[in-house]
Amino acid sequence: MFILLSKVLPLFIYPLGLAGILLLTALLFSHSRKMSSILVLIALLILWLSGTSGFSNLLARSLELKYLPPKEIPSAEVMVVLGGGTESAVAPRSNVEVNGAGDRVLYAAQLYRQGKAPHILLSGGEIEWLGSGSASPAEDMAVILTDIGIPQDALWLEKESKNTYENAVFAKEFLSEKGIERILLITSAMHMPRAVALFEKQDFEVIPLPVDYSVTENETALRDTDNFLAKLIDILPNASNLSLTTNAMKEYLGYFIYQLRGWL
Repeated sequence: MFILLSKVLPLFIYPLGLAGILLLTALLFSHSRKMSSILVLIALLILWLSGTSGFSNLLARSLELKYLPPKEIPSAEVMVVLGGGTESAVAPRSNVEVNGAGDRVLYAAQLYRQGKAPHILLSGGEIEWLGSGSASPAEDMAVILTDIGIPQDALWLEKESKNTYENAVFAKEFLSEKGIERILLITSAMHMPRAVALFEKQDFEVIPLPVDYSVTENETALRDTDNFLAKLIDILPNASNLSLTTNAMKEYLGYFIYQLRGWL
């Protein structure tokens, strides 16, 4: 039930859902022009602000800059890669594909070839009612890795976890049997603060290796110039910025809820 509620209820808190609720409420208050106008205005302001690069980048960077890639990557007995970077081979796809977070899988392969860890624990189970694919994220990641030459016996699969909390708990169950406490943790930069807190709660020594950064120094530097077009684009909303704001809010909301449940 928690998994279901955690996936559905936040949709009404994120900018698009919240604006939709406000607009629907405005219709219900159509008999009061003042109240209806206020609700419509608030909805439009939420969408506008959330869709601007200035706001979305600020929110994203507040998470992504908490953990930066280390200059020297130490070795460990295992890399733990969290699911979310693949798309299952469901028609019309003929193969498993990587998405915007696919850097997680590709980076793990790169570090394996550099000898940073002899094993890769792929963590992620399928949420059936989401209908995301025919296989679990862990299995999809394994397909990608073996396709690019990573040996099958180097891969450990954890196929049951449905959220980041379960990623950490099931990884602890799996790795404690092997006496492993030090891990290289690979996930998206925006997701890393919540992931690190959860894995450390399970008494892992975590070496965070973030990937999939949403905001780069080039974008920030351009915004600080006197370029008129850059400043104009900065205040005009678009769907990409709205998505970035939503993803950042998802992490903050997840962190807050996990704290309430005592998972952090």
